[in-house]
Amino acid sequence: MKRIPVESSSIKSAGYEIKSNMLEVEFTSGAIYQYHDVPKRVYDELIEQKGKYLAANIKGIYKFSKV
Repeated sequence: MKRIPVESSSIKSAGYEIKSNMLEVEFTSGAIYQYHDVPKRVYDELIEQKGKYLAANIKGIYKFSKV
């Protein structure tokens, strides 16, 4: 999945696949996580608001897998 760079202290890049509604996040630690069944608007908001948005609106809400 193609990811775009994100200016954040915790997120290095993020990408979204419309067909599967999958959000992929690469953290500055190097870890990559895929979040499943995420609406496109959530990805768009993440790109705007970054790390705090991820913690408040994605983690613990959407199922994920570590890549």
